Amino acid sequence: MHATCLELLREHLRPGARVLDVGSGSGYLAAAMGLMVGDEGKVIGVEKHAELAQLSIVNVRRDHPELLDKGVVELRAGNVLGDALEGEEPFDAIHVGAAASSLPDVLVQKLKTGGRMVIPVGRQWEYQVMQCIDKDPEGELLCLRSSGRGALISA
Repeated sequence: MHATCLELLREHLRPGARVLDVGSGSGYLAAAMGLMVGDEGKVIGVEKHAELAQLSIVNVRRDHPELLDKGVVELRAGNVLGDALEGEEPFDAIHVGAAASSLPDVLVQKLKTGGRMVIPVGRQWEYQVMQCIDKDPEGELLCLRSSGRGALISA
């Protein structure tokens, strides 16, 4: 899944990009994104469980301490559906690791025009679909499908 998400976000993980990793877990994906956005970029990983957030810091510090030392990757505990993103500028790319029953409005608002979000959507314990959402210049959302064709969606 990590490789698939990195591939879907690849064009938005360019040097200097701002990235949000929701449910950063082990920190592995945030570190990979940090390597892709380079020293001028910023990856913020937010993990709901404080113990897991601390573990992600330990993992990244062990394998890529320069990402934390240079401030390219920042890992923290919090809830993005609460106030964890308050004061944050919009992001070029957003990855969400856990399914949402619908597209979270707070994340749609934090996605830059021209940005992309990858998020599994569906009810817990039911069928879920990985969605790739782009925000066009007018702020409309386009849900990309495996066929290469898109459909406008409303948030």
